[in-house]
Amino acid sequence: MALWVTLLCTLIASLLGGLYLLGAFRRQRPNEPPLDKGNIPWVGYLLDFRKDSSEFLKRMQRKHGDIFTVLIGGHYFTFVMDPFCFGAIVKESRSKLDFRTFASKLVLQVFGYKPIEADQSIIHALSTKHLMGDGLTVLTQATMENFQKLMLFNLSPGEEKRVWQEDNLFHYCYNIIFRAGYLVLYGTEPHQGEDNKEKANEQDRIHSNQVFHEFRKYDRLFPRLAYAVLPPKDKIEAERLKRLFWSILSVKKSWQKDNISGWISDQNHLLAENGVPEYMRDRFMFMLLWASQGNTGPTAFWLLFYLMKHPEAMKAVKEEVDKVARENGQEVKPGSPPINVTRDMLNHTPILDSAVEETLRLVAAPILVRAVLQDTSLKTSSGTEYTLRKGDRLALFPHISVQMNPEIHPEPHEFRYDRFVNPDGTKKDFYKNGKRLKYFNMPWGAGVSICPGRFFATAEIKLFVFLMLCHYDLELVNREEEIPAIDVSRWGFGTMQPVHDVRFRYRLRF
Repeated sequence: MALWVTLLCTLIASLLGGLYLLGAFRRQRPNEPPLDKGNIPWVGYLLDFRKDSSEFLKRMQRKHGDIFTVLIGGHYFTFVMDPFCFGAIVKESRSKLDFRTFASKLVLQVFGYKPIEADQSIIHALSTKHLMGDGLTVLTQATMENFQKLMLFNLSPGEEKRVWQEDNLFHYCYNIIFRAGYLVLYGTEPHQGEDNKEKANEQDRIHSNQVFHEFRKYDRLFPRLAYAVLPPKDKIEAERLKRLFWSILSVKKSWQKDNISGWISDQNHLLAENGVPEYMRDRFMFMLLWASQGNTGPTAFWLLFYLMKHPEAMKAVKEEVDKVARENGQEVKPGSPPINVTRDMLNHTPILDSAVEETLRLVAAPILVRAVLQDTSLKTSSGTEYTLRKGDRLALFPHISVQMNPEIHPEPHEFRYDRFVNPDGTKKDFYKNGKRLKYFNMPWGAGVSICPGRFFATAEIKLFVFLMLCHYDLELVNREEEIPAIDVSRWGFGTMQPVHDVRFRYRLRF
């Protein structure tokens, strides 16, 4: 009898322990945000969140207000939709809210890289050195030269060159920008003397196109890989692609390249100094490739698409880039060399800046996550004070809370190329409930986890569009083309991608 009692007690204890782990006994404490666990233990709202994160969060916001806690796959996420809280959140000490806990698991899962303590300080220091200031000037010039190598290497006068050429816009933008960025950062084919330069350039064009082809395979798998929901066949393919990129970007192969960027070489050097083995540094390089090139091409696609859909926007931006080129002694005409766009020229394009910012407002949708390491107080703009529970995760989704908020951006679904610029060229301020907002557009994140490569990424996009508008006439093949739907599986991972491509055509302007 005693044995049966012992077994029964053990079974009950196991059952209760399992239910506890599944979150069945979680209750909202005083001063905590509204709690919504869904109907399925542990799973909670995982399926709804994966299906369409944006629609799910809109539904929760309508139900609970601007702050709420939901159960998603065994983790409790508190979403904060009040933009006046963002400053306190992104400035909070890492001892309370830490972004590295979530990020470390993600990069290990999708890139095979195991982070070290010094990673953040290394990336921050070298991004400041190479992706801003004088370092950015050097990278901008290198990017310019590689765009010319990929886009404008066969320019020559003559009417036969002015015939319309058709292509898929998303593929074209992503392909060219990725390849230029790859060559700028990871180096080019070595050559000796001018006689071999064109052979090396041709090899760069071929090799970078092959790399892009493989990268797109991986990029398509990325969202499901991040959520760990790949079917067996795709898991095998993801592993093959990871190993391929660890090889392509390996430290050994980088030694064989010319013009490798200081951003890449210095990071490799510092990682080695910190005891990171070579095979893990190869994986780190793959992480940097996706981080630096995974969003710029898609952003350029949306920007050119919106410009072609809005003739007044295209006219304004094209007039600005032509004016900047002329003021710098350059003009596109038969027989002239390709435009050489400098960083200084890019600093004098307020209309293009606004168009880029507006594009990012519409299509950039990162989810910013922090691990709550200790109970933390958070006061909302209404004055209500909430307690964030230790062990939970805090999340911001600026795409809903600020970027598509009609109180901040009237008619938020409309593309307004001049939304972010005043008539005198200065930047606009934005308000909610009569109060000025610091965080009104957050495509790059914010605080300690803000994208360190945001200035380089913006320069890449602007350079590409500047060259396209200077050298080519552009138009949609179908002038009535509808805005393509977005791939909802990519919510939270940066710039959204279209579910289908769009045909466009281009020809030399002169």
